[in-house]
Amino acid sequence: MENVKHQGKASFNTDSSYQVWRNVKDFGAKGDGITDDTAAINLAISSGSRCAPGKCESSTTTPAQVYFPNGTYLVSSPIIDYYYTQIIGNPNCMPVIKASSGFSDRWVIDGNQYQPGGALGYGSTNLFWRGIRNLVIDMTSVSPSLLVAGIHWPTAQATSLQNILFKMSTASNTQHEGMFIESGSGGFMTDLTFYGGLNGITVGNQQFTMRNLTFYNAVTAINQLWDWGWTYKGVSINNCGRGIYMAGLNNGAQAVGSVTLIDSSITNTPIGIVTARGSSPNPITGGSLILENVRLNNVPVAVQGPNSNTVLAGSTSLSTISAWGQGHSYTPTGPTVFQGTIAASTRPSSLVSGTDYYERSKPQYANLPASQFVSVRNAGAKGDGVTDDSDILNLVLFTAASAGKVVFFDAGNYLVTKTIYVPPGSKIVGEAFPVILSSGSFFATMSNPQPVVKVGLSGKSGAVEWSDMIVSTKGAQAGAILIQWNLASPTASPSGMWDVHTRIGGFAGSGLQLADCPKTPEIAITKDNLVTKCIAAFMSMHVTASATGLYLENVWLWVADHDVEDATVRQITIYAGRGLLIESTLGGIWLVGTSVEHHVLYEYQLSKTQNIFLGQIQTETAYYQPNPDATIPFAPVTTYHDPVFAKGQSGWGLRIVDSKEIYVYGAGLYSFFSNYSTDCSTAAGNTQTCQSAIFSVESSQSVRVYNLNTIGTTNMLSIDGVVSAPYASNNNGFVNTIALFKL
Repeated sequence: MENVKHQGKASFNTDSSYQVWRNVKDFGAKGDGITDDTAAINLAISSGSRCAPGKCESSTTTPAQVYFPNGTYLVSSPIIDYYYTQIIGNPNCMPVIKASSGFSDRWVIDGNQYQPGGALGYGSTNLFWRGIRNLVIDMTSVSPSLLVAGIHWPTAQATSLQNILFKMSTASNTQHEGMFIESGSGGFMTDLTFYGGLNGITVGNQQFTMRNLTFYNAVTAINQLWDWGWTYKGVSINNCGRGIYMAGLNNGAQAVGSVTLIDSSITNTPIGIVTARGSSPNPITGGSLILENVRLNNVPVAVQGPNSNTVLAGSTSLSTISAWGQGHSYTPTGPTVFQGTIAASTRPSSLVSGTDYYERSKPQYANLPASQFVSVRNAGAKGDGVTDDSDILNLVLFTAASAGKVVFFDAGNYLVTKTIYVPPGSKIVGEAFPVILSSGSFFATMSNPQPVVKVGLSGKSGAVEWSDMIVSTKGAQAGAILIQWNLASPTASPSGMWDVHTRIGGFAGSGLQLADCPKTPEIAITKDNLVTKCIAAFMSMHVTASATGLYLENVWLWVADHDVEDATVRQITIYAGRGLLIESTLGGIWLVGTSVEHHVLYEYQLSKTQNIFLGQIQTETAYYQPNPDATIPFAPVTTYHDPVFAKGQSGWGLRIVDSKEIYVYGAGLYSFFSNYSTDCSTAAGNTQTCQSAIFSVESSQSVRVYNLNTIGTTNMLSIDGVVSAPYASNNNGFVNTIALFKL
């Protein structure tokens, strides 16, 4: 990466000299393991009047990609991370961030700095578009008695940690932690390794997906503070005192809502999992837990309950937990309280590699020379958010795929007025989340929707790799399908999207900000007075019938609920018809750590498809609904198998229709608002009346959902139009939980 020419721009920053790409050595860091590099690193991150913690709530106009060449960077106080920042180390020789022997602060990298008075620098549920990867964080010179964490990461969607190694003290009195999260609405991380420490990670957040975490010699590998839903996949725990501790209490109630652990191993660890769930749980579904395909080796107690009672025995030799759980089940009727062995999912062969579900980390092209990358700016694209870059982008993508080269999108906003076609064989990577920004009449007709980015054609096969980018719309784009995926790829080596997001409204250059699309809860919205210039997209993403073999990881499809550039992030009203529609006939689709929010008709819809893996998924119903309700401004279109709503109804969080072999490993389906009021989800008595139902299964079979969590919905299930599972029967504190749903 350091050998690629960097010429990215912050398109809507008024400072034309603003620098996106920052090499820490250009700011004075030595990386020699002797010089204190703290000030130089923090200067590399902060320079250019950026969105600083405590000074700025959020902004898209000051992106930065901060690069660490190989070396050892000594720090004596925290590295302060900023909004919209990617911190990246050399993947071929990972740089070391080494805390000095005199280090005395709480975190080495502070992803959300506490301010005087005790508030976080950024609202943790609105902290988007950032990441850290390819680093070694070494705390072994720090006193073992100091409570210190490698990364402080209270954060939200479109964020990631990848390929990081944490080194901590293994002394008997160690207080070190690899990572600490206390709040937020995440999120995704993968390929993290932890050595030593009191806790490998200490984490609490609304929801998260964590994949491929490896722990060695920690007192406790995972200290789960709290959550609503959490999915762990590919966790390896070795030689620790405890694997997962999820028994914490908050005023006598279990703080952990639910945990799903799959395709993982625990080795030479006396106690695998500690839970507080007993015979009279508080709340009634608190501590819901699902284990599937968990391998044990010398783990005498697999699950320990209250008072150190053995709930599930392990063994001193090799064994496998095929499937086990605790909580409430609906199969499909219920609730049934269960704690014990359950039938494991019958995993389709197209979704697995060996016995585990297929997985693949984001490619970084670390071994490719600079000559194998084709810069879109070198090819003539402006990326200024004003010039039409359509033809140049299409030409670059075609020629690069033909030549087997990687297309490099320099930072910027690339305005397009026609469809951008991604041919089979394409490899695309972005710098600091560059944006493809649709504009104009081609995408403006609701009755004639057009894709902004089209990947492959129906009947075409091959593979595409796409990472670190955003697709957005500018102004009224009622016919825009932001991403249309048609390509058929082999399920053994599927195509992939990693850290690719859609963002509709609420940012500089969108023409869809507070001044354009303010919320109006005091006005009854009808089809006659609805602000049509705020109808900003037809659909966020469509996986068509011809598509197969697609792996999505950390993908957030977001319709803005607030103006990111506003100093107090005030709410706005943006209309986008549909979220993610999957119609793949053959399936072979993986959704790993995805979320879809604030669309009109639905967030996720699976129609006439099969063989789909989802986990963890997360949704939010549009804050303005039911004013207007889901009947406007988008009429149902039979071609897209749209749901038909009655007056007063809000859109679905997850709709599964005419489908089979659907496997959901953790779902958070949330409806916080009714006409911008949260009384329907937070009022005294825990009323849940924002909408009647949020999850619909219609004419489908072989559907399995682990740890379904809902907020604000009176009924948790709708099966063939009949609602069931009232929230009060499945209360779990702020959320409501069904540990196992099976149809």
